[in-house]
Amino acid sequence: MSLFKDMLKSGESIFQDTVVLDFDFQPKVLKFRENEQMRFAVAIKPLLQDSNGKNLFVFGTPGVGKTTACKHVLRELEEETEDIFAIYINCWKENTTFKIFTKICEDLGFKFIQQKKTSELFSLIKNKLNKGKAVFIFDEIDKLDDFDFLYTLLEDIYRKSIFLITNEKETYEKIDKRIVSRLGAEFLFFRPYNQEEIKGILEQRKRYAFVSGVWDNEAFNKLAEKTAKVGDVRVGLYLMKESGSLAEEKSHKKIGLMHVDEAIRKADEFQVKSQEGLDEELISILDLIRENNDSKIGSLFEKYQEKGGRVSYKTFTRKIDKLKDGRFISTKQDKLEGGGITTIITYGSEKKLTEF
Repeated sequence: MSLFKDMLKSGESIFQDTVVLDFDFQPKVLKFRENEQMRFAVAIKPLLQDSNGKNLFVFGTPGVGKTTACKHVLRELEEETEDIFAIYINCWKENTTFKIFTKICEDLGFKFIQQKKTSELFSLIKNKLNKGKAVFIFDEIDKLDDFDFLYTLLEDIYRKSIFLITNEKETYEKIDKRIVSRLGAEFLFFRPYNQEEIKGILEQRKRYAFVSGVWDNEAFNKLAEKTAKVGDVRVGLYLMKESGSLAEEKSHKKIGLMHVDEAIRKADEFQVKSQEGLDEELISILDLIRENNDSKIGSLFEKYQEKGGRVSYKTFTRKIDKLKDGRFISTKQDKLEGGGITTIITYGSEKKLTEF
């Protein structure tokens, strides 16, 4: 029996295409989101008939395919017609009206815009888009500092559809009522994938990402089960890629339980270690949350100020969002007596994968 029978030879790989495991990869067939994609298409359809399109407010937990489904429809639209401008903005990066208009101008091909004012940027956008039609996708709108751009687009762009994407339905309540009335958005909820659907999605990616037969069935089933319990397909993609990399590091031809177990441990360690990348302000806020667990955000901000914190309430809430995105904390909406809504902040967001 050869000691090297199960070892990869020089130049061999168990991967076919690692790009397929990237979060932003657009598969040709998007499984289990046919109904949602049809809602996007129905909203856009009036534009194909030279009428104004419909607007959608899209929400659902992270990793359930909101952005992927939306981009999938846009890709099909671009293959169907060149008469509609498709504009995608990530509001995590472009979080103000000025930044958004600058990005739209860049996407429309305008140059030498660095010194222009917000109104001048929009004038360029308006003159170009009103000669045609446009679909706007604003992703992660809960990261926005202002919604002024929406009012401007709704008032001055003639034929368009606007899709707003967020993890939290409550974000809609933060939008100015004048904008909400003009937007007239339909709500589109992306339900979480069930365990069978998550396994089907990972199977699809596995088929294109890996050489046939390299996955041990028990190992893959465990990975799919862990992913389903978290409810985030992106976790499964990370574990698949990491498991394959660990197998290759050991020069193994098969991906087994040992590789999946180690990938799960690394995922947990990454979450713990990621705190090392936080700046001092975020660490102090995280410590404050740990000391005052399950507190209202307003009460936390008061305690933050008492300890000498200097940032504004608006900046404080953005830092809370950043801690939430890093899964250091979780938030939930709670109704106040007499009406109104507040946010409850809880230290720690989810169980680690090794706890499931």
